[in-house]
Amino acid sequence: MKWKWPSASPLTQQGRIPAQGELMRRQRITESPWWLGTSLGCLLYLEDPNQLPPRLAGPRWPAPELLPAEQLAAACQRVLRADPAVYTPVLEYGADEGYEPLRRGLAAWLARHYRVTPDPRRICITGGASQNLACLLQSFTDVHVTRAVWAVAPVYHLAVPIFNDAGFGPGRVHATPEDEDGVDVDALERKIRALEREEQGKDFGKPSKRPDPKRKFYRHLIYVVPTCANPSGKSMPVTRREALVQLARRHDALIVCDDVYDFLQWPLEGPVTAARPPEMRLPRLCDIDLSLPRAASDPAGFRHTVSNGSFSKISGPGVRTGWAEASPAFAAGLASTGSTRSGGAPSQLCAGMLCDLVDSGALERSIDEVLRPALQRRHRLLLNAVRARLAPRGVTLRESSLTGGGAGSFGGYFLWLGLGEGSGYSADLVAHVAREEENVIIGHGNMFTVQDEETRTLFEDRFRLCFSWLPEKDLEEGVERLEQVLIRIEENREHYRAVEDRLLGENADMKQHV
Repeated sequence: MKWKWPSASPLTQQGRIPAQGELMRRQRITESPWWLGTSLGCLLYLEDPNQLPPRLAGPRWPAPELLPAEQLAAACQRVLRADPAVYTPVLEYGADEGYEPLRRGLAAWLARHYRVTPDPRRICITGGASQNLACLLQSFTDVHVTRAVWAVAPVYHLAVPIFNDAGFGPGRVHATPEDEDGVDVDALERKIRALEREEQGKDFGKPSKRPDPKRKFYRHLIYVVPTCANPSGKSMPVTRREALVQLARRHDALIVCDDVYDFLQWPLEGPVTAARPPEMRLPRLCDIDLSLPRAASDPAGFRHTVSNGSFSKISGPGVRTGWAEASPAFAAGLASTGSTRSGGAPSQLCAGMLCDLVDSGALERSIDEVLRPALQRRHRLLLNAVRARLAPRGVTLRESSLTGGGAGSFGGYFLWLGLGEGSGYSADLVAHVAREEENVIIGHGNMFTVQDEETRTLFEDRFRLCFSWLPEKDLEEGVERLEQVLIRIEENREHYRAVEDRLLGENADMKQHV
């Protein structure tokens, strides 16, 4: 079945807003290829809403034309048609630490990028950032020892269920705020100290997990995306990164850094080049941590940070392969996670293919010659459309990832927009109306809260747009439709106030809109 969006919704063509509860008529289209837009727009017209393809197939996906399919196919052929000494290891169970040639290749590539000394002992191959987050929680936290998980909010919303699955349910995952430079370290420290005072003298029982000399249980876990954060797009300057590392050392915290967007940055002006200025090579927190003397409270040298890297954003999510980089002691402990020891490192075959692309330089060329230029174009198109159509309606935006002297670049997949002061309506309402009347799907701000907190940090005036998935020609169309939504809400406030009241009264789960 094939689909496309019409140029305007049937109700818009009739020049009226829908009656309360009325859904837009769906139309089947058979003339052109189907596609699924998400986060910015899922502009599909269907007779049967149940025929929608999976809506999660897009908010964090690269567009199909950006996937290095030919390079991966050629790498697979080279690996599997090579000498048995080459293909046998990638078809058998792998070493717990991961495919050694990839660990060496990654160490060299990452060292060139971040300008550090390569050390394969610091690297452990994983099944991607999400799978590895679960392994980190299994190996380095215990619900009777680890007092809290601190999630920098707005938070990547799909990380929170992973914390929940590890036993950190309601009251154990806490939001901590950002400011213009990323995580507000002072606010985080105040929250940690307040929790420590509140729980002082309480008996939380013995650890639920058996102690292991290769691992330790941290007292706190801090989850952060330091570079081009999802959803805010902010990057933490060096001084803020240093301050966060020092905080972790003071409070026996493990900082888990999702460093998945580090390679996907570009200048706001001028062409993308392989040479990157310092603001696009910011040091990782794990490198800052290792540059400091070992803390007296850390005799085994586990340190307090881990970089959670992934090939999903730079090759393709389907390869399900990533890496963790930390201290050698920490990497060895992660490699001893039970599921890894049972089956060996995950993604062994894909690790062999990706090793080929890393060692040959093909992956780096794809990033610099395809991915970064394409994302720069898409970001610029979306940014210009927002300036032209949404900013006049009071919508605010952040134009660069860094503030101050590094404010000449951007990165990642998203724009984080605000409705502006005094709009009088919420992003939840905008998301609902956009979907029902224009079939445009946006990420409303409250989906990026820690949902189970007793007192939630709310982002009612914020929403996220994604520019990585939609065809470039459709980005402007999606923003035009969103503009029409804002106009209709402003011109028919009484009607839409009733719609918003009904949504609140029904306690609607707005996560359906992403």
